[in-house]
Amino acid sequence: MEAYKQEFIEFMVDSEVLKFGEFVLKSGRKSPFFMNAGAYVTGTQLRKLGEYYAKAIHEHYGDDFDVLFGPAYKGIPIGVATAIAYSNLYGKEIRYCSNRKEVKDHGADKGILLGSELKDGDRVVIIEDVTTSGKSMDETVPIIRAQANIEIKGLMVSLNRLERGKGEKSALEEIKELYGFETNAIVTMQDVVEYLYNKPYKGNIYIDDNMKEAIDQYYAQYGAK
Repeated sequence: MEAYKQEFIEFMVDSEVLKFGEFVLKSGRKSPFFMNAGAYVTGTQLRKLGEYYAKAIHEHYGDDFDVLFGPAYKGIPIGVATAIAYSNLYGKEIRYCSNRKEVKDHGADKGILLGSELKDGDRVVIIEDVTTSGKSMDETVPIIRAQANIEIKGLMVSLNRLERGKGEKSALEEIKELYGFETNAIVTMQDVVEYLYNKPYKGNIYIDDNMKEAIDQYYAQYGAK
């Protein structure tokens, strides 16, 4: 496992973004782990988050894109932080863009977009926190494609939960098949389990035998095939 992935797992735990216990997801599934990117709230956390995303995007997509699109609302600060980090790390200016939940009908920047406009020929990477069911892409992709003749290079999320989307495959696999672009994550839940299982981290063991059993049972029921 790459060093930045190990560091990112520790970063999620330190930021209390990734938690273990008993959680009820929006889907109604009862999960032994939960990831909430809304817990990144400080300047240092956002700087580091942008750097992890930038490194993962560069690894999977190189410099072959022009715009980062972060769907409202959590995608907005992630997109801004990553655009800044990409410039600092790789010396390339990437524009950021997001959508508004409600169309703005006044001013110089009226419309549904926030940040950069999308232009014909733009190559876009969509950036999100986590995708469990793929529902967000059903809303986001039509918005992007309606703005201009663009190419969506791919989707980058922070954590691939590796559970079923609408069918038997993972949400990221379903998105790839449905929309025809690549989908990637900084880390997968398999990476997290592999790295934290029975490993003391700052005096705590986050995934002990009991938690590992709970995670295994969860994937036996909801894991992607």
